[in-house]
Amino acid sequence: MGLQFLFMDDSAPCHRTVAVEHLLESEDIERMDWPARSPDLNPIEHVWDFLGRRLAARTVPPVTIRELRLALQDEWAAMPQQLIDALILSMGRRCETCLAVRRDHIPY
Repeated sequence: MGLQFLFMDDSAPCHRTVAVEHLLESEDIERMDWPARSPDLNPIEHVWDFLGRRLAARTVPPVTIRELRLALQDEWAAMPQQLIDALILSMGRRCETCLAVRRDHIPY
């Protein structure tokens, strides 16, 4: 990841376990301060949504773990760069909106 790696999570309980804390400390990974309940600020949530919709739209859904892994890899590779660019460019607006609603999630 390089020397400037910064870990971002959404303060979900599974991200705050003792095991995770120990791993981050042992790897000397700095954790970014991140407001709880803020999926709008985490671009990966929108990527997961995109992948989930693409999997659901398949004519033949994956049945086994292996099929799911291969389908996810295929959809990941086919993800348009424009989607990723749009998510990155939207971050300023997302941050401003979250702050405007008192650091809570954006109501859709």
